[in-house]
Amino acid sequence: MKASTLAAIDIGSNAVRLLINAVEAGPGGPEFKKLAFLRVPIRLGEDVFTLCRISDAKADRLMEAMQSFSHLMRAYAVSGFRACATSAMRDADNGKELARAIKKMTGIDIEIVSGAQEAGLICAAGAPPQALCAGEICLYADVGGGSTELAVCADRQVRFHDSFRIGTIRILNNAVAEAEKTRFAHSLEKIRRHHAPAYLVAFGGNISRAYAMLDKTGDDLIRLHELETLCAKLRALRREGRMQVCNLDGHKADAIVPALEIFIEIVSACPSLRGVCVSKTGLGDGLIRDLYKQLQA
Repeated sequence: MKASTLAAIDIGSNAVRLLINAVEAGPGGPEFKKLAFLRVPIRLGEDVFTLCRISDAKADRLMEAMQSFSHLMRAYAVSGFRACATSAMRDADNGKELARAIKKMTGIDIEIVSGAQEAGLICAAGAPPQALCAGEICLYADVGGGSTELAVCADRQVRFHDSFRIGTIRILNNAVAEAEKTRFAHSLEKIRRHHAPAYLVAFGGNISRAYAMLDKTGDDLIRLHELETLCAKLRALRREGRMQVCNLDGHKADAIVPALEIFIEIVSACPSLRGVCVSKTGLGDGLIRDLYKQLQA
């Protein structure tokens, strides 16, 4: 297969995303070129982390989004795709039932992936060039609405990975168990002692917004003191102030502070880190790369 059009659907706790890539095999390896990207902020986690199920209203919206994605993939002549659901559908009492209904209606087979699988897919998404070129041990961290994934990678090999039920929507709804906070802290201590990563590769919309707020460009790294200063500034503002000053909508204005607090905890726990690389890729990119690898096998 020298050229193909592949797609990925990422059903997260905050948003549902469709990514379509043109993939071309070249002498230096495959090249992935974005053809289309669509994000629908359904926010399944608002139901799941308080009611333990997805409401009929949000289920209907998700069905509509999947039908639209199905039409778009046909329009782009997609030759292969993967659809994965993460923390919200993983924890919802009716998650599997809803996935079956979506398959029956749209033909889209949704994989409800485990936290460990999610962490592995984040690694597959790849690191920014400055981290890869260094050839150092990298700690990957994806902070979402329902969970945080950590993975330690070196030479493109995963040395450690785990998933934690700690995310922005859970924090805002006081739905993070103390035992999970303790497990997260213990894992960070193990990473510090056994791996001493050189760079944090950070994923997620909130860290990308922080990168822009700090006027970072290109291969710039974010330092711990910059994260702490920005977080303190945002925490001091009321919700309306964050919306106005930072040009954020209501949900993003709520979510950015807990997201930054999670990243600060990670960086503080690993003094070996030289800085934070903000990735321009995400779970969808990992899905497409993993799918391409499977098709080549």
